[in-house]
Amino acid sequence: MKILVTGTAGFIGSTLAVKLAERGNQVIGIDNINAYYDVNLKYGRLIRDGIDPQKAQSGETIQSENHSHYQFLKMDLEDRVKLLDLFKNQKFDRVCHLAAQAGVRYSLTNPDSYIQSNIVGFLNILEACRHHPVQHLLYASSSSVYGLNTKYPFSTHDNVDHPVSLYAATKKSDELMAHTYSHLFQIPTTGLRFFTVYGPWGRPDMALFLFTRAILEGRPIEIYNNGAMQRDFTYIDDIVSGVIKTLDRPPQGDPDWDSDNPDPSRSIDPYRIYNIGNNSPVGLLDFVQTLEKTLGKEALKTFLPLQPGDVPKTWADVSDLVKDLHYKPDTSIQKGIEQFVSWYREFYQHSGA
Repeated sequence: MKILVTGTAGFIGSTLAVKLAERGNQVIGIDNINAYYDVNLKYGRLIRDGIDPQKAQSGETIQSENHSHYQFLKMDLEDRVKLLDLFKNQKFDRVCHLAAQAGVRYSLTNPDSYIQSNIVGFLNILEACRHHPVQHLLYASSSSVYGLNTKYPFSTHDNVDHPVSLYAATKKSDELMAHTYSHLFQIPTTGLRFFTVYGPWGRPDMALFLFTRAILEGRPIEIYNNGAMQRDFTYIDDIVSGVIKTLDRPPQGDPDWDSDNPDPSRSIDPYRIYNIGNNSPVGLLDFVQTLEKTLGKEALKTFLPLQPGDVPKTWADVSDLVKDLHYKPDTSIQKGIEQFVSWYREFYQHSGA
């Protein structure tokens, strides 16, 4: 089986590509290696996966030195012609689309990049799957789509028409676009709403990364909503396992779907939406306390109000994931933070002193 994974210099994509290659899939990974955050971290992920960063800049397909089934190509999803050529030449069986412009707050000041990456880029993926049919297109959505919803836990069966950031709006748009292509062209599509992914090799704009760096450097950390925040933190390995299990199960149309009472998570067409989260919200102050214990150092704290685009709480209802795929993320926050801190100290050579 040949699989395209987009965003393979990114946090989730870099781990996923290797896991798929290790089980024998032929994997082509693409990424534009943009500068939204430190490209040295992205290069570090590529090196870990056996890709020479200097060679990757050539725009040629690079063979991994560590994994015989993995190749990398630097490519921008906004280049529709090049993407269509890739699909034509490679004849992918399945696609896992993780590339996107991430970040809630960044979308407040850089909206254009979200439209180009998350809307235009995804449209190009859909068009490529239309003209060069695949067995399954799996794509990353986000818990951010729940926006103003306060019915907990968040369910894929509930309406999500009130996003509070442009990032969330683009992710909801992706879900709608996917359904359109599932309906018109019978492309099997599955959207996974990720809930606060964390762990080794994570993004430096995320709370765990920011907090760890600040605490080790003796700088204060910013506690939003005066600490009254809860997040359904989900460990990277659990996310990747869930992605693989879902990728292996292309959706079928639901013949019992009721157009008079439409369920947003499914359709009469081959379309599906799942939450993938730990189903166990953690208070922000409890999260910080666990990090402090792991680092052996107390944080200096600056308490601030809720920021525009943020939501006070996330909590994933994963009952459909359990029912359909017999899978539930379960890594504890203590173990996950310990794994991250261990990686961080090694990668950045921090002593913690």
